[in-house]
Amino acid sequence: MSNPDGGRVLVAGIGNIFLGDDGFGVEVVRRLRDAVLPAAVDVSDYGIRGMHLAYDLLDGRHHVLVLVDALPLDEPPGTLAVIQVDLDDPGWTLRPADVLEAPVADAHGMDPESVLRLLRSLGGTVDRVLVVGCRPAVLDERMGLSAPVAAAIDEAVRMVVGIAQEEAARLAGRAAAEAAASGSREGVGADA
Repeated sequence: MSNPDGGRVLVAGIGNIFLGDDGFGVEVVRRLRDAVLPAAVDVSDYGIRGMHLAYDLLDGRHHVLVLVDALPLDEPPGTLAVIQVDLDDPGWTLRPADVLEAPVADAHGMDPESVLRLLRSLGGTVDRVLVVGCRPAVLDERMGLSAPVAAAIDEAVRMVVGIAQEEAARLAGRAAAEAAASGSREGVGADA
């Protein structure tokens, strides 16, 4: 169900396919082409076009953003994690402090954190941001995912589908509740 007032979910794959496991997000959204998703879910491969993503979010159509990317998690390569980002917390970060200056943190120009900070600086916002991340093993110049990251792709696709379905249902429920409340307020006014 599409929600014309902006109650949509955007699943955005981010990464550089020429840097090994940095292509994780791109591969996950590529596989989502065959997934059955609610009509209120948009899936897009942004690759290294983080600025494009930030500008796309300025239109306010999407209330939920699900970013899919390789993340420097403190876990073994291939480990998946879902992180909820609180954009209202001035200290939020997707990266541990010790990797902020490391090449991994900016391997494809605009990592998810940079995209979200740009969005905020442009005056945009998203109600809810979730990041489905995978700990990379190889970020060297090469095409193809490492064995541990490739092995995590199917599970990542299942995770993203589940999150997208839950978030679309949550938005639809919220829209229905708002419509019902609006209708009951109109009814009260009509009786007076």
